[in-house]
Amino acid sequence: MSERTIYVDELYKDTAKLSELDSYIQKALAIAGEGNEVVLTGPGPVWLYLKIAHALHGKARKLIYRSPVTGDVVIFDHSPF
Repeated sequence: MSERTIYVDELYKDTAKLSELDSYIQKALAIAGEGNEVVLTGPGPVWLYLKIAHALHGKARKLIYRSPVTGDVVIFDHSPF
């Protein structure tokens, strides 16, 4: 298992658009791979964070939200260890 980091603000240019949501999710899934520990970080709209987190459920072994304010917050952890 390796750690993959998704910088949410790098998934789109200028302003995130709902009409491009499928493209953002596909980019995030490609970065995440299968069965890895995934970190979501960077500025971005809450709706995009939520949709990516939902899409990664069942793909990522562990999902972490990372912020300079909160530090690491585990969203889910399906690791048996």
